[in-house]
Amino acid sequence: MNPAHLADPMMKTLDHANGSADARRPEPCPGPAFPYIVGESERMQGVYGVMKKVAQGDAHVCIEGENGTGKELIAQALHASGPRRDRPFVTLDCASIPEGLMESQIFGHVRGAFTGAVSTRPGVFALAHTGTLFLDEIGELAPHLQAKLLRVIQTREFTMVGGSQPRRVDVRVITATNRDLRKAIREGRFREDLYYRIAVVHINLPALRERTEDIPLLVAHFLRLKAAAHRKAIRGLTARAIEALMAFAWPGNVRQLENWIEQAVVLADEDLLDVEQFPSIYEDARPAPPLSAPRRLRLREVEKQYILDTLEQTRWNRAQAARLLGISVRGLQYKLQRYLGEDKNIAGILTGGER
Repeated sequence: MNPAHLADPMMKTLDHANGSADARRPEPCPGPAFPYIVGESERMQGVYGVMKKVAQGDAHVCIEGENGTGKELIAQALHASGPRRDRPFVTLDCASIPEGLMESQIFGHVRGAFTGAVSTRPGVFALAHTGTLFLDEIGELAPHLQAKLLRVIQTREFTMVGGSQPRRVDVRVITATNRDLRKAIREGRFREDLYYRIAVVHINLPALRERTEDIPLLVAHFLRLKAAAHRKAIRGLTARAIEALMAFAWPGNVRQLENWIEQAVVLADEDLLDVEQFPSIYEDARPAPPLSAPRRLRLREVEKQYILDTLEQTRWNRAQAARLLGISVRGLQYKLQRYLGEDKNIAGILTGGER
């Protein structure tokens, strides 16, 4: 082990799994209101500011952000910090349930409502009564179910599938989406009236690449959790490992970072994680694919136009144009002959003679 790693200031932040006295254990969140959310960046401070204003109320909240940014964690924190904290918190992922089963999942069904309905089962609205209902990926909800959801939110009543008696319900609805709902409204895929009901307050979660200063804190947080879960004595990460993680684009956001930390902990043979424990950094940073043939033709057109523009600037003086282009007069003449074969309209350039 390199002793220089022990003196690295970064290691004081991340040297936590062994409980050393020098370790700075990261505070997951400023203040006690949201103790399980990690981040101190300016973007996250803005999120906390909105959360503190809406947590104590009952306004419906829509959380927008890319996959893996922690939208459900924000919803849980709002519930745990509000007046319904001792009541149920129920989650429904609108993207994971087939459309034919979704209505039953939302409203429940009575026995005999459809083939296979051998007993009466409550839906998520009934389960979340007096508590919070979190509808994840709300943008995936079918249009006819959007209309029924809107009616429940407006009237606070619903009817089970196959039932006839409406039931009263008291639920705070928090939704989340990785889609642009305003664009979906313009395209006719999402009801505008439902949008204004569920999005009384917006919370926009930044992608991890937009708050890279939080990565050391997130690494420390996940490293502590995963090292304990897998009973591994991992002391921390090297500075170059942290730099590599901070430079990565993170298309999978915080969820991807958590997965990589757990993988590194499970496979680690040393108590100090280095770049080698994160091979996916290099596997996922693949070079761009080679240009296709049509793209190469466009680049030739750019070169052709540049050469012709240079000739025009030099008043068709081929010797001067060749010097500006960094090629020989013969090389320039060769290119012009090739252009003549492609475009007869430039014949005048070739017959004008060198000046």
